[in-house]
This record gives sequence, C-alpha cells and structure tokens, in this order.
Amino acid sequence: MRCVYRAAWGIVAGLALAAQGGSEAGVAAELRAGAAVVDVTPVELPVLVNGGMLSRSVSTVKTPLNARALVVDDGTERAAIVVVDSCMIGRPLLDEAKALAAKRTRIKADHMLISATHTHSAGSSMGCLGTDADPRYSPFLRDKLVEAIVAAEKNLEPARVGWGSIDAPEHTAVRQWIRRPDRLAEDPFGNFTLRANMHAGRNWEEAVGEAGPEDPQLSLISFQAKTGRPICVLANFSMHYFGDAALSADYFGLFSEGLKARLAKGKGSGPAFVGMMSHGCSGDIWRADYMKPAGERNEKQTIEDYTTSLLDLAEKAYKRIEYADGVPLRMAEARMTLKYRTPNKQLLEWSQRIVKEMGERPAKTNTEVYAREQIILDERKETEIVVQGLRIGGIGIATTPNETYALSGLKIKLQSPLEKTMVIELANGGDGYIPPPEQHPLGGYNTWPARSAGLEAQAEPMIVEAGLTLLERVADKPRRPYKQTRGSATEATLALKPIAYYRLDEFAAPRAADSAGTHDAIYESGVLFFLEGPRSQRFCTDGETNRAAHFVGGRLNARLPMLGERYTVSLWVWNGLVDGARDPAGWLVSRGRDHALRPEGDTLGVAGGAEQGKLVFTTGAEGKKVVGRTPIKRWTWTHVALVRDGEQVNVYLDGASEPEITATLPAGTLIDPEQWFFGGRCDRQATWEGRLDEIAVFDRALSADEVGKLSGGN
Repeated sequence: MRCVYRAAWGIVAGLALAAQGGSEAGVAAELRAGAAVVDVTPVELPVLVNGGMLSRSVSTVKTPLNARALVVDDGTERAAIVVVDSCMIGRPLLDEAKALAAKRTRIKADHMLISATHTHSAGSSMGCLGTDADPRYSPFLRDKLVEAIVAAEKNLEPARVGWGSIDAPEHTAVRQWIRRPDRLAEDPFGNFTLRANMHAGRNWEEAVGEAGPEDPQLSLISFQAKTGRPICVLANFSMHYFGDAALSADYFGLFSEGLKARLAKGKGSGPAFVGMMSHGCSGDIWRADYMKPAGERNEKQTIEDYTTSLLDLAEKAYKRIEYADGVPLRMAEARMTLKYRTPNKQLLEWSQRIVKEMGERPAKTNTEVYAREQIILDERKETEIVVQGLRIGGIGIATTPNETYALSGLKIKLQSPLEKTMVIELANGGDGYIPPPEQHPLGGYNTWPARSAGLEAQAEPMIVEAGLTLLERVADKPRRPYKQTRGSATEATLALKPIAYYRLDEFAAPRAADSAGTHDAIYESGVLFFLEGPRSQRFCTDGETNRAAHFVGGRLNARLPMLGERYTVSLWVWNGLVDGARDPAGWLVSRGRDHALRPEGDTLGVAGGAEQGKLVFTTGAEGKKVVGRTPIKRWTWTHVALVRDGEQVNVYLDGASEPEITATLPAGTLIDPEQWFFGGRCDRQATWEGRLDEIAVFDRALSADEVGKLSGGN
C-alpha cells in the first residue's frame, strides 16, 4: 500500500489547547464561516439513477437535489465541506471539481471535503454494478460543486462554533443479519456462501442475529454569527437511506430543509441559513429494527414522519449547544493505493463468457452484473482512495470514501483524540463497502467483489487507522485508548479474584484481553465484535453500552494451565438459534485437546431436540450426559456458571440458589489439558450460534452465594 500524507497545520504546533477546543494559548484566531446551497437537480431528463442492482432511468422530480457547502476559515487556514444529494460520486470527478474550485477560491484542493448523502434516487455520476454514469449529468454536477464552494466562500463572516449530540436509537438499526448455518443462500457466482446478508432478520426462522452494532448518535456542528444568527448546522447520522420515489433527496434533503424552517425563522438579515445532513457510517444500517416483531418495526412509517421525529431530537440537541469563537482550524489528507480483490483465472473466464453473450445490452440479472464487475476489477487491479481528518477547535471530523459499517465509525469515534468527533462516509470518493475483515467469510452483497465492494479484505482496518492517524495529527495529541468502564457487576466479579476474566469488548481479533491478569485468549475466525451485551447499567458506568462477541462458527481459545479438578466458569450467554434448528443447539465451554476426534473433557452446552434449550453437561471420552430442567429463551441474556469440585459438578442458571444441574462423576473421568474453548467444543462440533460475554474463570469451586453475586444478584 502506498500512502501519501498532506497536512495543513493552521497553528504553531505544541501550544496548549483551550478546554472547549479553543485557540491555542497566545493565538487570537478569528473564526469565520459561510454557507450556500446550489441546486444540482438534473436539467436533462430522463437521467440514469444509481443505487440499484440493475440500470434504471427516471424522468420525474419529487424533491430538488442540492449541493450544500460550508467554508470555514481561522485566519490562517481555510477549508470547505460539501454534502451532495447523490448516491455516490467517484474520486476522479471530485478531484476535477476540487482542482477547478481551487482556481476560483482561496481554498487548496486538499482542504476540500465533498461527500454524498447516499440517496438512492439521484442522478448517476459514477458507474457501479448495473448502472453507468450518466454522461450528461456528470459534468453538470462537477460544475455545480464548484459553484457551491465559490458561493459559500463569498458568504464568510465572523462566527462561533459549537457541538451538540443526542441518541436516536428508534431511528436506526442493524440491517446486516446472520443466517442459520443450515440455511445458506446462493451468491451470484452459483455458490452457497451466503451466511449473512441485508435484511435477513425479516424472517426469524432463517436468522440467528445481528451481525454488528449500531451507532445511534445524531451529532451536530453548529455555526453562528457573533450576533447569534444561525449560519449553518452540519448534522451526521448513521442510517443508510429511507427510500423514495423518482428523483429525491430522501430524508437527507427533508432533514436539511427542516432545520432551516425550524432554526432560521426570524433570526435577522444576512446570508440564508444552510442545514446539512451528512451520511454517518451506515453500510450495515437501516431504519427497521428486526429484533422487534413485524408489527412493531415501523416499516410502514412515512419518510415525512421519520424525518420530523428525527428533527425533534436534533432541535433538543441544538438548544443545548454552547459556542466558542477564536478556535483553530486544521486539516490533513492521506491518499492511499489499495488493491482490488481480482478474480482468479477460472472466475475471469466464466465472467468473460457471460459478458460476451450479453453483447452490448445492459445486464439483466445479478449474475450478469457481477460477471461484468469481475472484468472491470481485473482491468483496474488497484485504486487510489482519499481519507481526511479535520479539526475545528475541539471538534473532529474523519472521513471514509466508503459505505462503512457502524462498527468502523465507532472505532474512530471512541479512539479519536477529540471526544467530539463525527465520521462522514462516502466522502471524496465512492469506493464501495469495506466490511471489517471478520465479515468477509460470511459472504453477502457487501462482500461480493465489485466496484461496490471490491477493495482488499484488510481495507477497513487500514482506512480506520488512517483516519485515526490524521485526527492525531490535526489534534496534535494521541488517540484515546478505548477501555470499557467497570460497573458494579464488573467490580463484583473482580472482587472474587478470577484467574482470567474476558469481557469480550474488543473491536477486532485476534486477542481477547484478560481483565484480571495475563491469560489473554485468542479469537478464532468466525467471531463478530462489539455487539450489545448484558446489563449495561451493571457492567458499565455513565450510560456506556456493555459489549459482547457474537460467535458464528468460531471459538475463543484460552490456555489455562493452573486449573485442575476444582474450578468455576461463569459466563453470560445469548442463544441465536430458533428452537428445533439442530441438536445440540451449541456448545458453550469445553476442555480438551484441539481437533480431538471426540470430546474428551468437561463440556457444557445447550441441548436441542426433545430437550430443547436446556443446559447439558458431558464429560470424559464416554460422554456422560446430564441435562438441566429449565429451557433458555432465545435472544435473551442468561447467566450460567459451571462449578466443579472434584467429582461433584453443579451448574447454576441465573443465580438460582439451587443448581440447574448436579452430578457426581465417577472417579477418573477428569481430563486435565491446559486448553479451554468458549463458544465451541474441542472437536469443533456444533459451535455456539449467538453471543457470549463476561467470561470469568476461577481456580476454585465457588459457592452458590458467590455465583449469585456473579449473576448480578438475581
């Protein structure tokens, strides 16, 4: 990978920062801001519209499409931020627009951030999947982008800036869901690889659970004139798009116009207020929460009602904003060359045969679309992408040129050196989905090689790292180390002195940190990260969400040599499989040699079949089996504790004083290898399909009262 950094240092480095992120000591920077809106609705209709699998044209306009521009200046540096009602815009076109705008303004090309809202009902300016760029619209859009930047610069005036945020969990949810391991679907290449896909959660029978976390934060950067008159509000939210008919700016445009109607009325003379809704990291996000029953998902909600309720929250956050003036501006850019995942010889030949049969006609099927995409990727081999970091006082903005998963945005926000950070996706290019590496083996539209998802499998960590590095440069301080807070349940667990305690709050593989000592464990392939865990109010503080790992065929592998015939394993479990999916439903804890031909040591899991949902304990090569009494509910967090005291085994459920399982084992059944597995068995059969969290291991047999403390006092 080739990476070129271009940094703009607006203020002398090394000076102390003001608490609000104000100007550095001894520097009296005057902040100025200006904003403008330019109509970019196609004038020649019909126009090609991007965002679907196959090509389509539209001849009617429902709402105007706009380029909304903001220019900020601190007396030393000047930068432009533009948000365009477009599905996506390619880097070459944006580079042309930036070069032209740089000639007509005092803004350098690498100080321009231009992003698409990702409305799926706008003119196509970039070829992707079955749709080409409209040859008439692309140059028109380029010139309008220049016009917007020029107009915003002309409106510069003394200003102050502030930050606001509020959570909007009812307006965003995970759309990427995991399918059952026995219900794989077919991909466009004729292979049954589809383990995860968009909207798979609509059918609970087929699904296991969400494939990642959501980010409910609605954030605002507000600029006011010194008189208090609003100049511009740049909003950011992670919701993919609502969906609308004909040419439309989708909810992004309605939200922007709604801000103007609510905030600018009767606020004095001057340039018109500009509201801007930028696209947060939402490649795996939509508005319907598939964890809810079908009748409670708001899938029939209108776009107007959705936008109005989101505006209500934005207005609440806006009223709480505190402002600062005299703050510095810094911006840095990195250009990186990344490889495409190109087809092997067999796939390329398959694709060439299909495309040859198509002739000059557009693709009519997904298979034809992806065959054509393989040829394009093979021809291009690699591409250049742009990542930026921007600081306005104590506020940070990072960009990705991709459809970025919510997890990636959370990685940047939670580690940014600037606590008040938003991440704008589809900025400075339209380089497709970048799933975190652990998502690639699950398949699905977001991973199928194409211009819509073609970057190398390690693109996501490279882009996230570039964004964090750029924020460090513009902030002139290191990133914040992420560490989950410790609530009362966490402290209660640690007070019992486990020899290992895995909170499973990592962003990525391979290491699961031991919060109690030095026995870190290793995540195998087939684990997803940072999903919501149990009892956030007990395991964390200050409203933080407790995080958990989701197991999709992988295990957590730990080496614990100090355990003998007396031990306790405490863990929280969340079963994703529907009743009757298989027998057993899955194994939770296993002690034995990896790749064993059969289970050797102690194993705890959840039964299927006639004993559906009940805990089951086995031990020894003969597989002695004891089953519990109470079924575990699907999609519900449950506390389980396995206690072995020599030949006596007790298994507790949700802190009950009486064991769910009790067994006295024959002498000689204990097999004592150092290897432990969580989320699967040593022979890799029936690995867990669901989440695990807060795994604590003790080198003694805990009492029922102590187990009750681990369960949170149930």
